[in-house]
Amino acid sequence: MKSLTSAQALTIVKESIIQIIPDADFTHVEPHDKFRDVLELDSLDFLSLVEILSERTGMRIDEDDYPQLTTLADTVDFLVGRTG
Repeated sequence: MKSLTSAQALTIVKESIIQIIPDADFTHVEPHDKFRDVLELDSLDFLSLVEILSERTGMRIDEDDYPQLTTLADTVDFLVGRTG
């Protein structure tokens, strides 16, 4: 995939979360909040998110990468860093 801007990466992350939790409300999720807690994603939801992000971006996301996917800001930085 071509390099992503932060705005593009954030859109991908939010759209991917909405695929798992259609009524996800991002108005209460700050960039540095742990979105799994705020949006109540369980471990299966999180694995689904990783799979969707991987499919949408064409990048491999390994279990070692999971700690970098805890907040919206961290996830965006991870995606931008991997495509840049």
